[in-house]
Amino acid sequence: MAVRVRGMKKAYGGRAILDGIDLTVPAGTVFSLLGPNGAGKTTVVKILSTLITADSGDLRVGGHDLAADPGAVRESIGVTGQFSAVDGLITGEENMRLMADLHRLPRREGRSRVATLLERFDLVEAAKKPASTYSGGMRRRLDIAMTLVGDPRIIFLDEPTTGLDPRSRHAMWEIVRELVADGVTVFLTTQYLQEADELADRVAVLNGGALVAEGTPDELKRLVPGGHVRLRFADADELRRARRLFREAEAERELGVGTGDEEALTLQIPSDGGVQSVKAILDRVDGAGLEVAGLTLERPDLDDVFFAVTGQQVVTS
Repeated sequence: MAVRVRGMKKAYGGRAILDGIDLTVPAGTVFSLLGPNGAGKTTVVKILSTLITADSGDLRVGGHDLAADPGAVRESIGVTGQFSAVDGLITGEENMRLMADLHRLPRREGRSRVATLLERFDLVEAAKKPASTYSGGMRRRLDIAMTLVGDPRIIFLDEPTTGLDPRSRHAMWEIVRELVADGVTVFLTTQYLQEADELADRVAVLNGGALVAEGTPDELKRLVPGGHVRLRFADADELRRARRLFREAEAERELGVGTGDEEALTLQIPSDGGVQSVKAILDRVDGAGLEVAGLTLERPDLDDVFFAVTGQQVVTS
């Protein structure tokens, strides 16, 4: 297990920021922690990366006890914070070599690793230029490359794509996927819920000092009502037949009543998106001999989940 947290608590000035958090993160996965601004996401990252201490709790990172052996934890992790650690006054390559020196790598090994990472992150051409001339996406790539100099098996990414344009954000997603494919564990906090949906194996939502929801993205989406199956028909007669059919189903309390759109020739039927729910709809359509021209499964997204469990709209920065 890459990260195991039991009963983590942290308070500032008598105000509980974290009130008994439990987390488990399997190795080689992406775990995403979501929450409103000020919910304590960065506090969790700072504690697990040994930057600050928890008030209490049994915390293990990389198999090491956080309180008893923080040095061993530091050797197994890498951290990319909200704000870039890149020094803009020196070149990208010099930033990388500085990290190699801080990790006390032998000179030849350090230079070899720097060269490999510059190539992996597509920074070879810019390596000799001052980092201050880099675009936001390049600086973020350099930031993560610097984090990897020490070859960590667990990486904490605290809102790594904030402020990046969509292309740079997607490039960062590919980097995360490649890291996980190599067996690295990624602990991700983000304000972009699509990012968590795209990358995370499991997602937890932090609010009011407690975890208010946890599961795979699909599991969390099923917590929120409002999903539906949209059936499209070839003509208005078929649509009217389908509406009658699902009114009867609703009366029999077998299925939800459908909402029709005469112009689009579609019927929207409530569904949790599960296999059994969709099968029940299709079986009834097939049994009635209806001709369906198209089917779309639409479910709540993580934005809907976030609002439902925190009572707050998603705010991105």
